[in-house]
Amino acid sequence: MSIRSTPQEPPVASELRPEAALPPAATQPPQGQDLARPEESVGVEQGEGFPSGRRVRARLARLTAAKAGGTPPVLEPLTRTIRASHPKADQRAVVRAYAVAEQCHEGQTRRSGDPYITHPLAVATILAELGMDTTTLVAALLHDTVEDTNFSLEDVARDFGADVAHLVDGVTKLDKVQFGGESGTAEAETIRKMVVAMARDPRVLVIKLADRLHNMRTLRWLKQEKQERIARQTLEIFAPLAHRLGMNTLKWELEDLAFATLYPKRYDEIVRLVAERAPSRDTQLAEVVERISHDLKAAKIKAGVTGRPKHYYSIYQKMIVRGRDFTDIYDLVGIRVLVDDVRDCYAALGTVHALWSPVPGRFKDYIAMPKFNMYQSLHTTVIGPEGKPVEMQIRSQEMHRRAEYGIAAHWKYKEGGQLAGPGTAGGKGVRGDDMAWLRQLLDWQKESADPGEFMDSLRFDLHSTEVFVFTPKGDVVSLPAAATPVDFAYAVHTEVGHRCIGARVNGRLVALESPLDNGDVVEIFTSKAEGAHPSQDWLGFVTSPRARNKIKAWFAKERREDAIEAGKEAITRTVRKQGLPLQRLFAGEALPNLAKELHLSDVTALYAEVGENRVSAQHVVQRIMAGLGGTEGATEDLAETAVPTKPVRRPRPASDPGIVVRGVSDVWVKLARCCTPVPGDEVVGFVTRGRGVSVHRGDCVNAGPLFADTDRVVEVEWAPTAGSMFLVAIQCEALDRTRLLSDVTRVLSDAHVSILSATVTTTRDRVAVSRFTFEMGDPKHLGHLLTQVRGVEGVYDAYRVTN
Repeated sequence: MSIRSTPQEPPVASELRPEAALPPAATQPPQGQDLARPEESVGVEQGEGFPSGRRVRARLARLTAAKAGGTPPVLEPLTRTIRASHPKADQRAVVRAYAVAEQCHEGQTRRSGDPYITHPLAVATILAELGMDTTTLVAALLHDTVEDTNFSLEDVARDFGADVAHLVDGVTKLDKVQFGGESGTAEAETIRKMVVAMARDPRVLVIKLADRLHNMRTLRWLKQEKQERIARQTLEIFAPLAHRLGMNTLKWELEDLAFATLYPKRYDEIVRLVAERAPSRDTQLAEVVERISHDLKAAKIKAGVTGRPKHYYSIYQKMIVRGRDFTDIYDLVGIRVLVDDVRDCYAALGTVHALWSPVPGRFKDYIAMPKFNMYQSLHTTVIGPEGKPVEMQIRSQEMHRRAEYGIAAHWKYKEGGQLAGPGTAGGKGVRGDDMAWLRQLLDWQKESADPGEFMDSLRFDLHSTEVFVFTPKGDVVSLPAAATPVDFAYAVHTEVGHRCIGARVNGRLVALESPLDNGDVVEIFTSKAEGAHPSQDWLGFVTSPRARNKIKAWFAKERREDAIEAGKEAITRTVRKQGLPLQRLFAGEALPNLAKELHLSDVTALYAEVGENRVSAQHVVQRIMAGLGGTEGATEDLAETAVPTKPVRRPRPASDPGIVVRGVSDVWVKLARCCTPVPGDEVVGFVTRGRGVSVHRGDCVNAGPLFADTDRVVEVEWAPTAGSMFLVAIQCEALDRTRLLSDVTRVLSDAHVSILSATVTTTRDRVAVSRFTFEMGDPKHLGHLLTQVRGVEGVYDAYRVTN
């Protein structure tokens, strides 16, 4: 029985960003010598020239003849890793390949200043950790030689064999594929090339994934813009491909590295939240592991029980896809039970369910029904100690190896150095009976002049409860089984769904209620008409909760607008019957005051209540008349205010604006609300027509047009007093959760600021953007206040806004 603690967690995003660790100036590569391909994340420099294939072969012959020194020390970590996976592997080809690669890349450096040979060596080491065969490792060491040096493909075949040349050629061709354009989306042609390359020999893509992983690990040496582009490609293309190959170890790290680069503040916030819960999590984990281990031992089931921490991007996805708060994600750490065979998997499941009650609907048998990438495991969630849910995975050692390493788990050696597994052919080592989905890809590798035709064949046999379809640009959209083009339209965007009038699937027009299949390319037609709207008939065939909720919300809003109009008309008719001044009544404060008395948000809510017959129009008018002293009082009051006898002067603000005009006294000065200047800001005054001097920040967006008239520009200076109050606007960004607005508001209230307004918008990826406007007597304390706001759980940034 083995018990392990949780693995070390990845670094925070600040360690991955370029400003965290910039290379010394002396190691920066000279400009004009960058040989990096567009899709690569690192640069390479060359020296005076590349060594020829003849020179390399001559040096290789001398190395072989000398037989001095054995394995170079720099190769020890790689060879040690190879021995761990394949104890009887012949490593001489790996040593020779390193010698050739080192000579070919002599004089070339990466953006970090390190010799370029460190990159192919790192890629080969990653592949060795996955258990890949020596043919793949040799190809990894040589994967950049054909592209960047004079060592030709013929030289590779002559010195290392046809299999290695085949892999190097495949990786070289894959390097030339532009993975997405400026928009970062994969087009149909790109997908076709990727699948064809993978189908011909999956090891080509495995090498490419390891290449991308090392580039992501060293991404900080690039400019921020390029980092984000490469990270987005990784998240949209390479991580999903690793998942489809079943290589979850690569997938998880690629996702976390890309997440940290694209959304560093959100990444750091999740890291912080996970770390805060680590002590209680570890205590619960230790108790669960101990009890399971004891019961399995008593049942004479040989098993290893370990903790399984969730990866940060996985946690983030649960928050935005499922719309859950961080505190609601109970499976930050799960339990993994590894046994010897399938029979023990089900025996261990029975033991666990006898120990704790299972959560209904949370059991999945992926052993009997494997996932599309041949992932097998038993998943269950039980009510563990203290009534807390615990997620569990139960699988055999073989299933675990396949779940972690995917297709790489198929490259294992026999005693004589041959690849293991039935169905081995051509040195590929893929077991056809285990990887049925790969056989489909091999059938789809036939060349097609039209990428769209190839996409028609790209129908992945995925999980039965969902389908994956493509946008015309190649983006993948996941939908429930039996989803329709209307579900797809709402998944793309709410307005696309509302305005949907037709659909084309795989180039053919289809009815909106037609079910979609895996691999379909869906194009939605929308109406540009002003009155375009959804149909209630759609509720009879849509399957996704998003589409159903959006349709219902549209009609609810439409009914509310109708109710508002009906309520306004009802009040109008009743007021006219009473002979009251209609226009003045609607323009005055009578209706807003009545709305407050009825505990309604505003006047429109009052109209809606009347329109929906919850409040009668007669009752509204009677309440207004009673407040104004009856019929006569209401008539006189409203009549007097309807025709004022003298102009109404705008009152001067009671508080001191804290600013004076140089050389002028007794002039009305007001601070512009568009840029909310506070002491310390550079400000300029502008003489308005009849409203004194308006003071703006020097960088205000409205300053340019106003200050073009130089005759009306005056100099102003700060002169705050004890009675000065300044308008301040701040914005905070946070991972959305319940009571977020309440917690931030409490911090502001504790700071004794007067909140004037607050707005909150939530993006599609569950990021809440809150904006608060309030008055402060001393803006010097603003920095301290922002620090307190950033301390609220979930808030990852807070700052002052001026426009």
